[in-house]
Amino acid sequence: MNKYAVNDKTIALYSMTNKTRVYEEDKNFIVDAPASEIMEESCSYFGSSLEGRKKGTNSLIGVSYKAPIIVEESKDLIFFPTASPKLKNCSWLRSSKIERYYYKNGHLVVEFKNGDKILLNISYDTINNQILRATRLESVLKDRKMQK
Repeated sequence: MNKYAVNDKTIALYSMTNKTRVYEEDKNFIVDAPASEIMEESCSYFGSSLEGRKKGTNSLIGVSYKAPIIVEESKDLIFFPTASPKLKNCSWLRSSKIERYYYKNGHLVVEFKNGDKILLNISYDTINNQILRATRLESVLKDRKMQK
């Protein structure tokens, strides 16, 4: 599978350098493209660019580094990067699908609501901060929708 666009079943894009393991609610599979490329193409599919989505996040919540992004607004498709999106090891997670996260054997385990788990080489504080940013972005987006 070469082309993939994030959709409402996508829960994570796990970076494997030049390939990505895509986690959806009911399956996972490998796409022959880096996670950052999938995010770029997904943003483009929904009418923007990754850079445009980052600028949107910056204007909404004032975050520019490792910013969570709204891939698609009407379905609340909000993902956050686990590292700088410029790095090959950057994975993207959908915060609303995370059940819990914890350390086990020196790795951070992220457990999703569907029972899938992934191991990340990031700190507890990093993921905590990223989830907080994504939640803030989601909250601002919902408030704006309610004001309309």
